[in-house]
Amino acid sequence: MNLEKVIFGFFIVLSLTLNVGFVLGEYSNPDHHSVYELFGVVVVNLIATGLKLGDRSQIGALLLATSLVADFELIAAALEWTFAVHIIGTGITPEVMTSIVSLAGGALVANIISVVILVSETLISRM
Repeated sequence: MNLEKVIFGFFIVLSLTLNVGFVLGEYSNPDHHSVYELFGVVVVNLIATGLKLGDRSQIGALLLATSLVADFELIAAALEWTFAVHIIGTGITPEVMTSIVSLAGGALVANIISVVILVSETLISRM
């Protein structure tokens, strides 16, 4: 068993599962979505992106691209939360929360694609 691949897979799957946990719930209800969970998703996704940087294969490029898309979406969601609460001062309204969850949902799609690619690559390499 390759420890590097275990760690790589761990962070990719952890990023996906944390993202699912944040997105689940009523989209416009701020009580269903935690700022700490969003922070965790951003951090874990950035770590997963860092782990993908060394791979120079075509699959590695696609994995990196999906991870960068997820990073962009999650950082945008975190910035929107920060602006609403600390800069503009409107707080988390249902409209703001819906936008934040929508951005995190886009990252979720990118993370799902990343996991599907990882599983596909693993299955192909075993044959």
